[in-house]
Amino acid sequence: MILDVMIPHLDGFSVCRTARQMSSLPIIMLTAKSSDDDKLRGYEFGADDYMTKPFSPLERYGAVTVYPTEEELIQGVNEPSTNLIGVEAAGNSIKTLLSGDELDIFRQTAETLPALIKLRESAGQAEIQILERPDIMAGYQDMFITTILIVAMFMGCTFNAMNMISEKEDGVALVNEILPMARSRYIMQKVTVGFICGCLSSIITACICFRLSLQNAVLMLVLIVLSSFVAALIGLFIGRFSDGLMVGVVYIKIVMLLFIAIPILHFLLGISDPALTAVCYIMPSQAAFEGIMNWSIGKTTTVMNDILILTIHCTAWFLLYAGLSVYQRKNA
Repeated sequence: MILDVMIPHLDGFSVCRTARQMSSLPIIMLTAKSSDDDKLRGYEFGADDYMTKPFSPLERYGAVTVYPTEEELIQGVNEPSTNLIGVEAAGNSIKTLLSGDELDIFRQTAETLPALIKLRESAGQAEIQILERPDIMAGYQDMFITTILIVAMFMGCTFNAMNMISEKEDGVALVNEILPMARSRYIMQKVTVGFICGCLSSIITACICFRLSLQNAVLMLVLIVLSSFVAALIGLFIGRFSDGLMVGVVYIKIVMLLFIAIPILHFLLGISDPALTAVCYIMPSQAAFEGIMNWSIGKTTTVMNDILILTIHCTAWFLLYAGLSVYQRKNA
């Protein structure tokens, strides 16, 4: 036990006496009180050793006794009843003296002491350089959070696809074809269900991951609404072209992989080529990813460009699905 004398609200000597009465655990008093009376008092209360601060590096490895002359030091080392290790200054380092009859543990300690002292001096000369980590980590942190938000937006796609596939397998889709429901109403009904699901999951995720204010929440809400709408429309395509549950699951996984992989690879690779960037923007998640990333660093003008691209995606995917539905209905 290493014990200080000046413990807050306690007396170290009293603690030492109590500990000695309860246990035979070795106790070392480590304190700034260096008077002889304090040392004697510590030994009287049961301390095995008493070290005063500040102490030399050698005192970390055991008790240190100073000998006035080299002859007395050699005599103390050669004393048969002791296992003393003699230490002498040798330039910027030290050298050790042994009698030859010490235990192996003391001999090994004597062999390593000079090297430890040299390492200590080298460590004192070392220069500490603090690396700039926060800015680097902040970029990746925003990337991870944005990816999570895109996954939340994709929930509407998954919901719509699985809903339509289950209707096919249960025969509900055939009933919907027979019932006199307008095709536009059927499309809006399906889009709305997945859209609401994607919006709710995205809004909850955004509230958890970002600090939203009234000013920047509007832009985030627009990004969420447009992205969730596109995801819901893509879910309708998956549901329409899937012949069964397993096929639908495969389509969902492929689309989700593209949704996530393309923006992340574009970000990590630092693609600046306009042609490649334009190809990446074919996937609506690229515009959503860039919009959220630009929103997080306050680039409002760039966010508006991403919102415009998402609006074009919403219009194009909606018209494509509506046109496909009309075409299939005419040829049914």
